[in-house]
Formats: sequence, structure tokens, C-alpha cells
Amino acid sequence: MKKLILLSAVMMLTGVSCNQTGLLRDPVTVVLSDSGFDMEVRRLMEQGVELDERKRQARAIATVFARRTTAERAHRLASLCYMKTLGTDFMPVDLAELALAETGSIGFDPKAVSSKGALGVWQLMPYRAESHGFRPNEMADDEKCAEAAVRELATKVDMARGNLVRAKKLYCGVGPEADAYEIKRLRYQRELLRELGTPQQMRADETRFSSVKAS
Repeated sequence: MKKLILLSAVMMLTGVSCNQTGLLRDPVTVVLSDSGFDMEVRRLMEQGVELDERKRQARAIATVFARRTTAERAHRLASLCYMKTLGTDFMPVDLAELALAETGSIGFDPKAVSSKGALGVWQLMPYRAESHGFRPNEMADDEKCAEAAVRELATKVDMARGNLVRAKKLYCGVGPEADAYEIKRLRYQRELLRELGTPQQMRADETRFSSVKAS
């Protein structure tokens, strides 16, 4: 499964252009049977997953992220936003907004530690990381941190009774700090929207949980 998703992410991000030059890596060959790929695509489509839209979002995320870090790392993190939201009710931009709000200003430092002890690109508190099955030191691993962030956002959606906007604010917490966080998140959301060129899409995304929970 992981090989399949990685292949999809690599194919998705091929051809993304930006002004920064990343480090070169030897290509990784992933062998996947056509039948296995077809089955996975069919499964995702049956779940109502808009694969083309997800790919479009990932390309926009890579462009926005590359303004703050190397092209290679931007592509890596955009791939994680794509991969880790597959099979969930989230879209890649949901995870990207949180990364931008949390550590975008410091180049998505995987070893970032806040004054309160939050860890990694997506800034999970140690006890929250543990609640999702990860050790605190694993939050320096981008893939595990992204996984934990998706699980954390899902818990916040439950707390917010399906309101995704409120859930994203709760991801930071409550009080004045959360209010400031929300202003920052919305600023990054607008930047992503400009790159996507479809402001209507985000408004639809922000209400999708209410319809999902109501169905």
C-alpha cells in the first residue's frame, strides 16, 4: 500500500516547476502490478475521492512550500499532504494549511520545538503524539508527524461536531493564541487559494464535514 501511494505521489508531482533548485536524487523504482493499481484507484473512486483535484492541490502546495524551503523538501512535504489524506475526509490543502501556520515561517524545520514543547513540522505536543501511537522523538520524522497531524485533526473535527473551520482552530487550542493562529492560518489559506485559482473550492471544502456528518 505504501509503495502504491508513493508511486502515485511521485507521478503526481512530476513536472512541478519553481524557481528554487533542489538536490538531485537517484530515482527510486517501484514495481506495482496494473491490477493492484486499478483496484486501489477503484476503491478511492468508490469513496468519492477526487484524484484530479487532489493532484492539482498537491502541485499548488509544492509551489507555495517552495517559497519557504528547498524545491526538494517542498515536493516531499506536498507528497505527504497528498498521501496522508488519502482514505480520509481531508484534502491535501487541509494538512498544508496547518504546516504553513505551524512552521512555514521557519522553513518547515522537522526538529522544531515550540516554547510549550510542540514538536515537528506539524507541531504535535508529546502527549498528543503518544495518543496517536507515536513516540515524541518520532515527530522529527516528517511522515510520522504528518500521520499524527491527520489523526489529531480528525479528533478536533469530532470535538467541533463536524465543523472543519473550528476544528482547524482547535488544532492550536483555545484562547488568544488560537485566535492569532486562526488569523495566520487564513492568511496561508488565501495564498493557497491564489495558487489554485479557485476560491470557491475552499469554501466547499470547509463545509464538507457538516454534510458528511449529517449523512
